This record gives sequence, C-alpha cells and structure tokens, in this order.
Amino acid sequence: MAVSSETICAVATPSGRGGISVIRVSGNESARIAESITGHLPPPRYAHYGNFLAASGEIIDSGITLFFLGPDSFTGEDVIEFQAHGGPFVVDILLQEILSLGARLARPGEFSERAFLNDKIDLAQAEAIADLIESNSAEAARFAVRSLQGEFSSLVNALITAIVELRMYVEAAMD
Repeated sequence: MAVSSETICAVATPSGRGGISVIRVSGNESARIAESITGHLPPPRYAHYGNFLAASGEIIDSGITLFFLGPDSFTGEDVIEFQAHGGPFVVDILLQEILSLGARLARPGEFSERAFLNDKIDLAQAEAIADLIESNSAEAARFAVRSLQGEFSSLVNALITAIVELRMYVEAAMD
C-alpha cells in the first residue's frame, strides 16, 4: 500500500562538517532521481561509487549510491541513499538538485511515519526510533533498541491474545 505519491528527501546525518553526509530519498520517483543524478540505477542493496551530477552535467561531488527496492526497504517504498562528502555546501547543492527533480523535503519523522503506514514497523517501534535518537544514556538506548526490535510489541501482542482467550472463556462459561 503506497502512503503517498509524493517523493520525499532529507539529510539523514547531523548538520555540520564531517567525512560523509547521507541524503535519503523515498517514494515513486526515487529511481528516476538516482538515474538523473548518477546516470544509472545501481542494483538493489549494492553500493555504487560514482559522480553526482547536476542537470547541467556538472559534477557536484562523488560518492556512494545505494538503492533499496520497495517493499523491501525501511519505508516500504523505493529508497535511494546518496552518501556524499560532508561539507554543508556540497550537501546543500546535492539536496537542491534532488528537490529540483521533484522530491520535497520530508517532515521530521516522515520516513518513520511512512514505514508505520506501510506496515513495516508498528507504533511502538516508530516511537522507539525517536526514543533511540533522543536517548541520553546507554541504558535508555538499550531499552529503545529492544523496543525497536519488537520486544515491547511482542509483550503487548501476547497480552492481547491472553485477554481475547480469557474473554472467549468467560463468554463460553456464561453460555
């Protein structure tokens, strides 16, 4: 089930200078955008090193492109990741090129929202992503990871099953 026909993009790494920055693109136009910027679409789940090109043909940067074919991606949609050098101007130029090709900036948490709406994660796991990002201690991070892996959801589902079975038993006893 597609959540939206819009293709979204965002810088997935913290702002500032660094060795690399990751720009993530998700949606129906992801493959076309990757082909426009790199000249080809890499095979799913294989890293490809090459140039990132502007529409003019000018080289923006060089880096790694990864393609995740939906529904076997985090969001359940086609996803492209561009791993560029981490200078803020390079990242901004590449992001502007992606936007000019039809993507729009993602709202905070929109990639997780799409994953939830496409049944890739449940609500507890979506909330665990935010908890993991905001964790201020190793213990908080460990709990968030456990929830993200589905441990909390499994416990809740087991309780739901037990309550339904108890309800069936009570109803049968009343009859």
